[in-house]
Amino acid sequence: MKMNLFELFFTAIGVSMDAFAVAISKGLSLKKVTFKNAMIVGLYFGFFQLGMPLIGYFLGVQFQRKITAVDHWIAFVLLGIIGINMIKESKEKSRNKVDEVAMDITYESKESGLSFKTMLFLSIATSIDALAVGVTFAFLQVNIVLAVFFIGVITFLFSFIGVKIGNIFGIKLKSKAEWLGGFILVGMGGKILLEHLGMISF
Repeated sequence: MKMNLFELFFTAIGVSMDAFAVAISKGLSLKKVTFKNAMIVGLYFGFFQLGMPLIGYFLGVQFQRKITAVDHWIAFVLLGIIGINMIKESKEKSRNKVDEVAMDITYESKESGLSFKTMLFLSIATSIDALAVGVTFAFLQVNIVLAVFFIGVITFLFSFIGVKIGNIFGIKLKSKAEWLGGFILVGMGGKILLEHLGMISF
């Protein structure tokens, strides 16, 4: 099963939505957003979102030959679980967005929101899904260099913009971003399965 450039691009968007959502929160909680602040958030998230799929890919390659008969099901299940979880979280956070904003502001008042410790933790947390997506790449015909490049660059751009958006518009877009990312990943997983079963061909 081969993923074309169009599919890789939309998968990259889906994977980047978690980081985008957190970047929006960062923009909201920071008292002042500068170009430097936005760059820091973008570089952290972009770097980890680039590295994690690569790690996942090489982990998946170790088992690729042993489970090629069910590789399409693995891709479908992993992308589906990640996507559904993102959609579920977006709804929960939408219902609790007032409390979430208060938590963010309180946290930022206690320590620097862009400290190495804080950004490292957030970068790892938002890139775990990307690690799992990287595993699915091992079972598909994917140009892994191009794939991780797309994910890294798109995440950087979305995170950079997200900080600015968050500072201006607040938390309203955060849950919508996670919902969109989940929807895209569930759709890609479904497409992979349906193509393998011969039910669609595009």
